[in-house]
Amino acid sequence: MNFDIRKAILDNIATNNRDQLQSIIVDAIKTGEEKMLPGLGVLFELIWQQSDDNDRTEMLDALEVGVKQTTTHHWDHS
Repeated sequence: MNFDIRKAILDNIATNNRDQLQSIIVDAIKTGEEKMLPGLGVLFELIWQQSDDNDRTEMLDALEVGVKQTTTHHWDHS
């Protein structure tokens, strides 16, 4: 049996407004639960698809900084 996780996630958020979407993102990050990662991935995919090149560049810059800070911070405390 094939399960389309993208469709399931999109169906679950289809009627959500901006505040509800923000709550989903904040809660997923705050709890750090692995099971939330696919949902965040689908949300990021939607954001990416709706963004222009300038927005994508900003996201990539922020992502690069975040990755470097997180990995540097992680290794400093090991």
